[in-house]
Amino acid sequence: MRLWSVHPKYLDPRGLVALWREGLLAQAVLRGRTTGYRHHPQLQRFRAQPSPLGAIADYLRTVHAEADSRGYAFAARKISASRGTGVITVTRGQLMHEWSHLMAKLEIRDPELRGRLAFVSCPLSHPSFRIVSGDVETWEKRPGPLPNNALQRTHSRVTSRAEKAHGPRHAARR
Repeated sequence: MRLWSVHPKYLDPRGLVALWREGLLAQAVLRGRTTGYRHHPQLQRFRAQPSPLGAIADYLRTVHAEADSRGYAFAARKISASRGTGVITVTRGQLMHEWSHLMAKLEIRDPELRGRLAFVSCPLSHPSFRIVSGDVETWEKRPGPLPNNALQRTHSRVTSRAEKAHGPRHAARR
């Protein structure tokens, strides 16, 4: 689940559709209508609001408006009637982390859009967020080194496949 802090205007069609679906999933979680994703870290900032359901509904309204401006037919009736009580803070570090993540995705999915956005040095946030100084949020999942046991499992699978394909001698040379 990725509930982007960057403005949805920067998303490619695939990203905007994914954001809509993930936003609706987040809304279902906050309504207590699903057992999955209840502890997803992306939901922490919405849960911290006086009206979590209103906060995600406001977020979805902006996503819907962007989709509408592109001629997409997202169903506004799926958005809760609840209203949030204000903006959510997002750190500049988080926004820039997400911007880098988005640029990497666009490099693969839509290089032309990536090229047009290359000159954006200070991306706008989603209107539900107000930018404050700070590093990447603590709830953000960041890639890190694999633990030793994960490396061992990966090595074992590679060795096992090599043994099956070419016998134990070949695997030992790896």
